[in-house]
Amino acid sequence: MTEAAGRDAGPDLESHFEATISHDQRIEPRDWMPEGYRSTLIRQIAQHAHSEIIGMQPEGEWITKAPSLRRKAILFAKVQDEAGHGLYLYSAAETLGADRADLTERLIEGRQKYSSIFNYPTLSYADVGVIGWFVDGAAICNQVPLCRSSYGPYARAMVRICKEESFHQRQGYELLMTMMRGTDAQREMVQDAVNRWWWPSLMMFGPPDDDSPNSARSMAWKIKRHSNDELRRRFVDMTVPQAARLGVTLPDPELRWNEERGHHDFGTPDFTELKEVISGNGPCNAQRIERRRAAHEEGAWVRAAAGAHAAKQAARAREEAVA
Repeated sequence: MTEAAGRDAGPDLESHFEATISHDQRIEPRDWMPEGYRSTLIRQIAQHAHSEIIGMQPEGEWITKAPSLRRKAILFAKVQDEAGHGLYLYSAAETLGADRADLTERLIEGRQKYSSIFNYPTLSYADVGVIGWFVDGAAICNQVPLCRSSYGPYARAMVRICKEESFHQRQGYELLMTMMRGTDAQREMVQDAVNRWWWPSLMMFGPPDDDSPNSARSMAWKIKRHSNDELRRRFVDMTVPQAARLGVTLPDPELRWNEERGHHDFGTPDFTELKEVISGNGPCNAQRIERRRAAHEEGAWVRAAAGAHAAKQAARAREEAVA
């Protein structure tokens, strides 16, 4: 727990916190904050960080199978970006007093969650493009408002992350455009991937607003700025014209433009499936966690070596300071 978060609250501290939030100013690690605010941030930032790290796996499986050196390099760079995003976010959580090793243990033991979307398999190379288009596109809708989050370190981390996610989305769409100009088999591969990833992508925004226990509190504190349903609608409105340009059909018979509302009407995702996946019963939940556990265990010697090196450097700096 940070010193600022741990101090006893008084009227001045509470009123200053509330005034900072209401004036759209930033809360910083040195500032007093309610324990609920701190714990909500740790939960959200940790889930976000875990999602970036686990999210390396579905596309990482295709690095060695990509059809050209150029495509391998593009995919490798993207997966590397996702690792960086996770590190930024773990660092932001640490400013709240969270311990990175503890967060990793909580993930591996199933005590903290990550995005449901990464528990679906990547069955074809077209999935790489659709993940870039749908999944990173949904991330952009969700994460750009987080650049205005009330917690400073989180908001600042999101600025760079969103720039890179935008590039990833364009990479995915460019890959799909290339495939759609190819053979019938390639076009069928793209449409199949679109059919499989559409509904899980809509579930990325979480449950509907009336069944989302954390959204109201996060929005009141301006950690997040928009509700799940609003973000889901924005994503649909953004994606429909892109699909038309690409030449694919989105698998929703209820999808149509509503002139009166100025938005698209669309069907309801299977939120029962979402709850099952979040509960650990998705197609790839066990595989994703097992790979993360194995990587953590295999990397123990690296962490030990880095710690020993840091201790040696610190000792040397102290000796030089005394001399």
